[in-house]
This record gives sequence, structure tokens and C-alpha cells, in this order.
Amino acid sequence: MVQIQDLEVRQGDVDIVIEIVEVGEIKEFQKFDKSGRVATAKAKDETGEIKLSLWNEQIDQIKAGDKVHITNGYVNEFQGEKQLTTGKFGKLEVVGKSEGATEEKEGIVEKAKDVVEDVKEKVEEVVEAVEEKLHLKKEEAPKPEEKKEEPVVEEKIE
Repeated sequence: MVQIQDLEVRQGDVDIVIEIVEVGEIKEFQKFDKSGRVATAKAKDETGEIKLSLWNEQIDQIKAGDKVHITNGYVNEFQGEKQLTTGKFGKLEVVGKSEGATEEKEGIVEKAKDVVEDVKEKVEEVVEAVEEKLHLKKEEAPKPEEKKEEPVVEEKIE
């Protein structure tokens, strides 16, 4: 594995773990009648910083604070600065989620639990109200008259 300070322009087969500092603006483009998206992220390790090109689904995979492992990456130069990319054959894998992402997920889970509790309470209230109405209807409903059987009188015929 290499470090940022060791990267050279036109270097291929780059294997590196870096931390994403920030993800820049997403730009949409058309090329050969196909649409795509690209963004430039700022990445760092303990030896320095570098720009990282993110393409299409890679943009949605990472957030600032994530640690990513680039395998078979390539270093090019854009506007006088070194830039790391996965290119056609490289791979980007998130190997550590940012603390913010974990806290955000925990916050979402807590909100979901609260919503579930609120829904449970509302359902219980509705069930009680329905049961109460059903009970009242039973009390209010007239009771069917009981048919009294008339005694059968047997007449003796002589």
C-alpha cells in the first residue's frame, strides 16, 4: 500500500486507504449519448491530501469522514494538481463510515422508535373507542322478545 506523498502523475495500480475530507459539487455530463455524474472529493492520509475523482454511483457511496480503500487506482493531473481516480479498472470500497454517519443513523433509529410508539398509542386509542361504541350499541339495541311457548293442552276425546 502506498501513501499520498508517494503518488506520482501517471502512476497506475495504486492501492491506498484514504479519508474523505469533503465531497464537492456534483456535475452532470453527456458523453457518447450517455449521461453521467462526476464529483471531486478532497482526501487525506497522514502524509498529505489529494483530490479524488468520483464517478456515478461512487458519489452516493461516500460521505465526508469515510475511510475508503482504492485498489488499482490511477493518478492523473488536472489543472496542475495530482488527482486520484479509480478509472475504468479500479475499485473504491468504503472501509470505515464517518462518525457523523453513525450518529445520523442512530438519530433516525430513535426517531423511528418514537414514531412507532406514537402509532401504537393512536391504535390503542382507536381500538378502545371502537370497543366502547360496540359496547354501547349492544346495550342500546332492543333485546329480541323471547317467545313463550304456550303450553300444549291435550284434550281427551271420548
